[in-house]
Amino acid sequence: MTTTPGYVEDKEAILKRLRRIEGQVRGLQRMVEDERYCIDVVTQVAAATTALERVAVELVGDHVRHCVASGEASVEELMGAVERLVRTR
Repeated sequence: MTTTPGYVEDKEAILKRLRRIEGQVRGLQRMVEDERYCIDVVTQVAAATTALERVAVELVGDHVRHCVASGEASVEELMGAVERLVRTR
């Protein structure tokens, strides 16, 4: 296992994006509390899901560039992560 995560150089940007997503999720809670229109809530759920998927893709890219490229992680581990990411629901 690597001692330094591959995303360390992007850590602050990732945290900023995750905080933004956290705000989106809080907004979703308020929408439900306020009994907003169903489709409006679903639209915002889709936006939050897409934002999380983009963070995941960025993390996978960092993992490839740092951990896999340096030999600290295996291609099999990478493929397992990709499979989890793209798994159909």
